[in-house]
Amino acid sequence: MTTAGADEDGGHGRAPDHGSTVPSGRASDVTPAGPVPGPTVAGVPRPRPTPGGPATDVAETRPRVGHIQFLNCMPFYWGLVNSGALLDLDLYKDTPDRLSEALVAGELDLGPISLVEYLRHADELVVLPDLAVGSDGPVLSVVLSTQVPVDEIRSVALGSTSRTSVLLARMMLEDRFGVRPRYITMPPDVPMMLREADAAVTIGDVALRAYYEFEQGGPGHRPEVIDLGAAWRDWTGLPMVFAIWAARRSFAGAHPGLVKEVHSALRGGIELALAEVQTVAARASRWEVFDQASLVRYFTTLDFRLGERQLAGVAEFARRAAVRGAVPPPRDIVFADV
Repeated sequence: MTTAGADEDGGHGRAPDHGSTVPSGRASDVTPAGPVPGPTVAGVPRPRPTPGGPATDVAETRPRVGHIQFLNCMPFYWGLVNSGALLDLDLYKDTPDRLSEALVAGELDLGPISLVEYLRHADELVVLPDLAVGSDGPVLSVVLSTQVPVDEIRSVALGSTSRTSVLLARMMLEDRFGVRPRYITMPPDVPMMLREADAAVTIGDVALRAYYEFEQGGPGHRPEVIDLGAAWRDWTGLPMVFAIWAARRSFAGAHPGLVKEVHSALRGGIELALAEVQTVAARASRWEVFDQASLVRYFTTLDFRLGERQLAGVAEFARRAAVRGAVPPPRDIVFADV
């Protein structure tokens, strides 16, 4: 593992509203969810100097930071708001796939990126240490819903907002269970997906709802729901990392101090939120379909760390994905110097 510093260039259902509304459209249409100085055109980020420009840019613009608009990232948002750190960011919220595209395209400076997209673009990015969204066992919100026994699955609908989870599901079905279904990509609506296929792969709030409905349904409930985080650990003995936080190498090289500040804000924010998890869940449950106890369980089930054990899970996933030709051969992770 190496570090990069200043000298290196390098849903069906409502998502929680952590800021302003995001219109549909291209990845570049992400809308700031934090305070934005100056005029803003609806749906279009305000103009800003190119990342890596003159040092005077730092005083004029906040770093553009992505935020996943699912409940799994609500603890990050809570921490940023209650620590006051949100005032120092332009926060853009969207689905994981679009935020990944925006970071790769240079339309964001830092943010969460799906593990698969990071592995495909690792030479353009540096990783923020000890920040992730994953699980060491059940994740609750990355699931395969199936109407038939797994060995009888012949068709699978893949949620359109997922990248890493879709590849994980294909690995599990083909390499572990030995089935070779037909795949189709659809919007993440489980009932609609199951009208078109034997099984469906979903993530985020849609998947969390499917998991809790299955759990409450008791023996024989259909569709059966398989937690893909738990299935991965059963298969490999390792945690599953679905997303990491990264910065563009050019931005990290030009603005190492800002990268350090954002990392500190995110790490401090998640620690604050988990220390106050009962309050976070109580507030969130006012507006969500999940009660406080369900949200406490969810927030404390998720693994937001990126330590040695999680990195071993990343390496194993990368190895298996590379064997399938889904990502380039594994390489050393380059960490931001924070």
